[in-house]
Amino acid sequence: MKQLLALKDLEKSFGNQLVLDRVSFGLPSGQIIGLIGPSGAGKSTLIKTTLGMEKADAGSALVLDKTMPNRHVLGQIGYMAQSDALYESLSGIENLTFFGQMKGLTKKELPEAIAHVAEVVDLTDSLNKTVSGYSGGMKRRLSLAIALLGNPELLVLDEPTVGIDPSLRRKIWQELAVLKKKGIGILVTTHVMDEAELCDQVGLLLRGKMIALDTPHSLKKQYHADSIEEVFLKAEGDD
Repeated sequence: MKQLLALKDLEKSFGNQLVLDRVSFGLPSGQIIGLIGPSGAGKSTLIKTTLGMEKADAGSALVLDKTMPNRHVLGQIGYMAQSDALYESLSGIENLTFFGQMKGLTKKELPEAIAHVAEVVDLTDSLNKTVSGYSGGMKRRLSLAIALLGNPELLVLDEPTVGIDPSLRRKIWQELAVLKKKGIGILVTTHVMDEAELCDQVGLLLRGKMIALDTPHSLKKQYHADSIEEVFLKAEGDD
């Protein structure tokens, strides 16, 4: 199994505040790792530091065997940030076309690729609308569609289903399961504990430390819990 992501003793501080405290883990191909933790635990900072958007103070991040930051690697990654980075004066399809071209999709490949990701996030009927007229949930769905374009080897999704209704959230996770079977590695942060149950491994981040990383089944056994939500509450109480 190819190692798509390898973090070793990653540290990051902002001023006197230690946000990442020697975080280490790896993500192999065909696996989904879910990161959970309270707001301010360091999940988004971990993603940004991993992808080279923030400079680590210590430790290392290898992405697709390359030390980050490395802009050449970014084209092989599907990234969805917590805040939407969209061209609001353009339509949904114009955004998808632009980002698809940036990812190297040809004119021949683009229509089918756009149709597929739009269907996954249920935006097919809204592609010709200007993004400034989209609701917050629609913008999240468009951002996810952009991340899915281009058959990336690695997907990094920061709270991808915030503001998305439960039925569509289920559909999105079905698509992530299909991508996993194709060998794509997926790193996802979530506050939805039901989603964490669907991951191959769950990492629990508290005060910048990865205090646990294991399968949902093993974590529930370790914490004598019936659900990942109960694991989270017990771990937070123990910390």
